[in-house]
Amino acid sequence: MEALFVSTLVVAIAEIGDKTQLLAIILATRFKKPVPIILGILVATLANHALAATAGYWVSGLLSGAWFQWAIAISFIAMAAWALIPDKADDEDGSKAGRYGVFLTTTIAFFLVEMGDKTQIATVALGAKFHSIAWVAAGTTLGMMIANIPAVYLGEAATKIVPLKYVRIGAALIFLGLGIWGIAQAAGVFR
Repeated sequence: MEALFVSTLVVAIAEIGDKTQLLAIILATRFKKPVPIILGILVATLANHALAATAGYWVSGLLSGAWFQWAIAISFIAMAAWALIPDKADDEDGSKAGRYGVFLTTTIAFFLVEMGDKTQIATVALGAKFHSIAWVAAGTTLGMMIANIPAVYLGEAATKIVPLKYVRIGAALIFLGLGIWGIAQAAGVFR
């Protein structure tokens, strides 16, 4: 359950102001069809984050030892720094549904935009840390949905509820805390 809780919390906070959340807002304001957009986000996130958690799990199984624990801890600290950098949405994201419709357009766009995104990288690191594909993928997907469903329904107004600067700082502090915790574990402080 720790994997589910931590994964949900980390990704829900990290997703606020992220490029995929901005994509959700763009799609919502363009198409004004929240249900197919939300379902597209869900399907894309489940697929993307299941693959990311699996990658983290496999990497942790192949690479073990103290140096790997240090690498995971440092990756969380790097994520803390990355979380402080604001994302910008592309002007072309979500501009046309074309022949694929809103659901498929959202699913494809979300899956592709999430590739290499900080929440996907965090999912890989969480999969490596917790050695649990299902709980990590479920948690990170839940976190994405917690952050993106309000964005879809509130559109641009969602970005004005909480100043994104403070959300980025909060996400950075969570990643930093996970990194420091990992360093303490790797150093043998909690043995």
